[in-house]
Amino acid sequence: MNNKRNTEAFILGALLCAGLVIMGYLLSAGITKFKALERTVSVKGLSEREAPADIAIWPIKFEVAADDLSSLVTAIEEKNKVVLDFLAANGFTARDISVSAPAIIDRQAQGYGDANRFTFRYAGSSTVSVYTRDVERVRSTVRKMVDLGKMGVAVSGESYEAKTEFIFSGLNALKPVMIEEATNNARAVAEKFASDSKSRLGKIKSASQGQFTIENRDSNTPYIKKVRVVSTLEYYLAD
Repeated sequence: MNNKRNTEAFILGALLCAGLVIMGYLLSAGITKFKALERTVSVKGLSEREAPADIAIWPIKFEVAADDLSSLVTAIEEKNKVVLDFLAANGFTARDISVSAPAIIDRQAQGYGDANRFTFRYAGSSTVSVYTRDVERVRSTVRKMVDLGKMGVAVSGESYEAKTEFIFSGLNALKPVMIEEATNNARAVAEKFASDSKSRLGKIKSASQGQFTIENRDSNTPYIKKVRVVSTLEYYLAD
């Protein structure tokens, strides 16, 4: 009877030992596999393009002054017509042009400052704006602005409110190829890293496209834009 019990106890102990060994092996393999999944490399891929602007917004602002309000309004209307005729002579259509409401100031009605230091009581300004996709026409006409001065229109210099803008609106057409290029560049960097570390590049763990930016190529050529995107990708590494 005792021998039978000893045999059963031995078998039970052997099974328990075998179970613990197998469990330890599986646990060790699982930990090793889990740690392998933690081995990653994060890389960035860049894509850049130069693109010509396809929209121009050109505000032409001038100012006038007078002692009589009626004379001031008449002067604004006359100079507006001079600007409109100038634009028409250079190939712009009525669809391209808009005229803002004039801004008029009565200096004697201001609650601050000394109105007597001004020669004229009233000051007014008007802005004639051009919105067109003919960017080259705008660029060539801007160089003729001196002609307006010869016709009696003193055009104000560019300011925050009246600044020529060049816009690139074709981003959607560039997005697919630029994202592909940025992704390929990122993968090339990751493969080089994996090769240097004696590893193999695995699947993508995470990816971030990044934000597209559109900037002037430089301050002298605002009509040429630099489009840029940076993609960030994280890959698994394997031995």
